[in-house]
Amino acid sequence: MITQKKMFFTKNIAFNKLYSITSFLQFGISFLVLLSNNTALAQPKIQWASKVLGFSSERVDIYNPGPQFRAVQILGKPNIYTFRETAAAWTPEQADNFKNEFIKVAFATPSITSNIMIVENLNPGAITQVFAYDSTDTEYIIHENNNHTIEAKGRFWNISITKTNYKVHAIKVVLNPYLVKGFNQIDAIGISEENTKLDNTLNLPDALPKKTIRENLGKSINSDTREVAPVISNDGKRIFFTREGHKKNIGKLKKQDIWVAESIKENKWSEAQNIGSPINTDEHNAIATTSLDGNTLYLLNVYLPDKKFKPGLSKSKFQNGKWSFPKEVKIKDYYTTSSYTEFSISSNEQVLIIAAQRKDGFGQKDLYVSFLENDSTWSKPINLGNTINTAENESSPFLAADSKTLYFSTSGLPGYGDNDIFMTRRLDNTWTNWSEPLNLGNKINTPKWDAYFTVSADGDYAYTSSEENSTGAEDIFRIKLFPSIQPEPVAILSGVIKSEIDDKPIKASIFVESLDKNTSFSIESDDDTGEFKLIIPVQHSYQLTILNKNFKPLKAVTDLSNFNSFTEIKKEFILTR
Repeated sequence: MITQKKMFFTKNIAFNKLYSITSFLQFGISFLVLLSNNTALAQPKIQWASKVLGFSSERVDIYNPGPQFRAVQILGKPNIYTFRETAAAWTPEQADNFKNEFIKVAFATPSITSNIMIVENLNPGAITQVFAYDSTDTEYIIHENNNHTIEAKGRFWNISITKTNYKVHAIKVVLNPYLVKGFNQIDAIGISEENTKLDNTLNLPDALPKKTIRENLGKSINSDTREVAPVISNDGKRIFFTREGHKKNIGKLKKQDIWVAESIKENKWSEAQNIGSPINTDEHNAIATTSLDGNTLYLLNVYLPDKKFKPGLSKSKFQNGKWSFPKEVKIKDYYTTSSYTEFSISSNEQVLIIAAQRKDGFGQKDLYVSFLENDSTWSKPINLGNTINTAENESSPFLAADSKTLYFSTSGLPGYGDNDIFMTRRLDNTWTNWSEPLNLGNKINTPKWDAYFTVSADGDYAYTSSEENSTGAEDIFRIKLFPSIQPEPVAILSGVIKSEIDDKPIKASIFVESLDKNTSFSIESDDDTGEFKLIIPVQHSYQLTILNKNFKPLKAVTDLSNFNSFTEIKKEFILTR
């Protein structure tokens, strides 16, 4: 057993939990993941089942009813390559049952077949018969065996047959659960006209480096207690993290508190400080996400006046040298049936990514999107879709500064063990159309539980926590990102708005719109300093409209059409009567 610490957030409080997992690293005799490859190879022409035609039974999670473990989980390509129990596979209702179980699936494009692939990801060997069916539903026996002995946790089973003289429309698999102890699971069924085995290469980014260095952030941040779940402000000037058990934490029990450090120079940080009350309390506290400049914190749970919590999200602003009492962020129809939730906010604070378990999900926790509305509330969460979401938990989302690149953690996609970190890119403005997630590779992911991956706006480094090479328990590290997993380049535009009358700073509303009409949002300058900071993608031109009711509107164009990399721009705007 591998004992692993994970960070979880309850409906009412945030807390750390000791979590044990079984690492199935001794794979079956017919299974090989080509982990040594640095690039993903082309998959053979395999067609995976697209429709369930019938089944004998399916397992139902009585505590979290949903599609997990059910027959629909057999559809599509394999969800995992490390053999273990997963909610993303068809599981008959009972283990060790004397009664035969079956499942029959169809294929979108019937084809001549010489190879059938069955992914038995847990307790293989119970399959006794495999049948194929043509367009008239005529049945053909493909395999029959009542005495399997498979010494493996799971297997990718390739059944080679003489090429059929008919097109295979459907496959039925019959199994006897009594033959193999424990629940039997089938993750996928595929057919191929080629007599070839499945190439089990992970979906990896291009040009993976041979070496990736994790740099410890040093003694000013890390201690002999636990430092986890870092959140870097987009401008890279502040880093927030959660620390447990430290003598300077609030309360007798020294539960989780939020700490902050300021950037001094390259990977050098000021001595971390407990941000104190009213954010930190005697209970567990945790940061969810932050504004661009780190002056607004979005916090797990809704803070109540009686020092208790309820499920949801709050935000606190740093003003006049202190943090305000956290105010509820109101999200329409917000709920989650999971005990844990996480959030990430876009650089312009207009979009929330939420990890939650809801009725319209694909299983356990899924990733959702919510949009800021005119009344300052947030819209009802929308599921990001099944390109990202699986029957397993999707967690710790981080939306990069480009508002297109999303990093998240899941055990429901092929990886190196338990949860891995993946990357996907948004393909349009629906927020439900995403590229196929890329596993970030074995220089970042491990056989353990990997999550909480945050990236500054320049896209150079990611920040994460790890037990490896730590000074005590978990420490905060940074990892140099290679080009294929970096966000798209952006610019940080900062400045100050002043009055022409006395050259003093003033508060104003700033409306930002790209000239190609692809991006639009608004922000407010600081009440006292007139300063503002915003992030916009490069290779576009933008019009800024600055409004204050006591002055004439000011329009200014910022042309970034010829910029191809991260840049920082500072400007001063003078408003006239």
